[in-house]
Amino acid sequence: MNILFLCTGNSCRSIYAEAMFNYLTGTRHRALSGGSHPAGKVDPLTLLWLETEGVPTRGLASKSWDDLDVTPDVVITVCDDAAGEACPLFLGKAVRVHWGVPDPSHAKGSEAEIEAAFASTFHALRARIEAMLTLPLDDLSPDDLADALEELHRRIQQQEGVTP
Repeated sequence: MNILFLCTGNSCRSIYAEAMFNYLTGTRHRALSGGSHPAGKVDPLTLLWLETEGVPTRGLASKSWDDLDVTPDVVITVCDDAAGEACPLFLGKAVRVHWGVPDPSHAKGSEAEIEAAFASTFHALRARIEAMLTLPLDDLSPDDLADALEELHRRIQQQEGVTP
């Protein structure tokens, strides 16, 4: 199964998700990331945080969804619509799910506050991906998979104290 994590700029959140998913799943499934308007580079703090957490960063790059080498089975958008971000709409026949999480690259404040924003987003995505990997991904119908992925996002938002 090919999972596309999609965000507008493909420089932080979708990169986190791609790297984390591939790290946690091994070779069973494959994650990719892309953007509708890619930034052209990965945020350096994203790479630093992944490396700090032991997640491989080799080959990660900000890229357009037009440059994908496979057709995704599942597309998960990670833009934070609560912050008024425009989230891209993927026009394929994939299962589509939205996991809105804040963009840490927009964080302001002290070095510690910015680091906390990157940590929070990293852990939010990791929790969702870990929960996703407990699902029988190959056995669920497209509708059941979409429902299960949306439900785990809602459940984790509640655990995080975020109002959906």
